[in-house]
Amino acid sequence: MKIVAADSAAAILNDCFKPIKVVAAAAVLVEPPYREASQHIAEPIFADAENGHALIVHELELCRSLLKACSANVVHLDISLGAVSVESLSPIQFSSMKISRKARGSLLKILPKIRKISGEITRNYEIQVLAIGKESIPVRIAELTAGANAVLYAAQKAIEENKILVLGLPSKCSLKLAEKRVDLHSLIPAEHDLRGSALDEKNILSKVKLTEMLNPCARGFRSIKITPTSLET
Repeated sequence: MKIVAADSAAAILNDCFKPIKVVAAAAVLVEPPYREASQHIAEPIFADAENGHALIVHELELCRSLLKACSANVVHLDISLGAVSVESLSPIQFSSMKISRKARGSLLKILPKIRKISGEITRNYEIQVLAIGKESIPVRIAELTAGANAVLYAAQKAIEENKILVLGLPSKCSLKLAEKRVDLHSLIPAEHDLRGSALDEKNILSKVKLTEMLNPCARGFRSIKITPTSLET
């Protein structure tokens, strides 16, 4: 089975290690053995961290864009509602689901848009969009892929603004650098072979120093201190 999934990941952190801006979104095509993306598209978004549910619409749009370049059997969306079809979701269903009032209100705001896009995907490609959320391995790979691209986007921003930035990585993952490539590897035991990658086509990494450290205010999360080489003494 070939699966398209999307997620947004990694955030610029303030001095108190609180997320300010979500940096990147990515859609991935994942095929057996489901360890990394065989194709992906990613974008810098730098969106307000408090507006997470609104990002789901953009993630689904990225899935739709990726489907123009590849075929898949299903789409996994980062909404944890028991893998129900997004197109069949209704406000009445939310009332019986075990979700917070805040989450319910946020979902109601985006429901018309995600149902519309899901309907287009089903009509054009004859596949379903499932609200499966964090239970999905492809969603996790999309998260790691978005995070890997976010390292490059945040590094480019640090260079342009000539200042040090701290980037919060997705949960339970670690940074590895290869030649002109950023890899994020999952640190979850059952996911030890999962990774997300991004190519450094603009040679951005040569212009910054990356220092990985633990996030002292969020257990299970790591962060990257990005220092432009122009600021090193």
